[in-house]
Amino acid sequence: MTTDERPGAQAWVPEDPTLPALREAVQGCRGCELYRDATQGVMGDGDPDAALVLLGEQPGDKEDQEGEPFVGPAGRLLDEALEDAGIAPGSVFKTNVVKHFRWSGMRGKRRIHQSPHKAHVTACSPWLEAEFRVLRPTGVVVLGGTAGKAVFGASFKVGETRGRPLPWPDTLPVANPPQWVLPTTHPSAVLRAREERQASYDALVADLRVAASRL
Repeated sequence: MTTDERPGAQAWVPEDPTLPALREAVQGCRGCELYRDATQGVMGDGDPDAALVLLGEQPGDKEDQEGEPFVGPAGRLLDEALEDAGIAPGSVFKTNVVKHFRWSGMRGKRRIHQSPHKAHVTACSPWLEAEFRVLRPTGVVVLGGTAGKAVFGASFKVGETRGRPLPWPDTLPVANPPQWVLPTTHPSAVLRAREERQASYDALVADLRVAASRL
């Protein structure tokens, strides 16, 4: 059965979700084929009463192994940027639009990240909707293009909207939607920006400061 033929994650999402129940239930998800090559499903983690949710693309190699989001190099950089923006990393909730790691091939002992298809994002959206039902945040920071397209649709481009708080769109209906959503770049893009890394990092911090001012 292909990604498009699968029913999506809804059949595995608990009817009355809690964060612990979601973390347990995602391990049985067969809503798309990504579960086959992943170690485990990785739901979001952080302060369950957080006013701010940080929304990324998918778990990476280290996240897939440890079962926690944003624990690899990009996650460490994100925590530094949060602190520099005046946001305590422990006060937020971090999650991804896709809950299983998509990868292709190896580089040494590390599996090489491969971006999820739109079909994977669509199949996984019930998990994200369930998280929002539980969390009810004030604001969301969208990290990068994949997460941005999941929220705003296929025409989304980070550079056109980054750093600006926007209303939660109708393209991704959730119960009790956040008051605003702010796009910015993914911290992995900062790591890839070799010669301009400091400027990219400073831009990420500046965007997070805008989010901090809205909380």
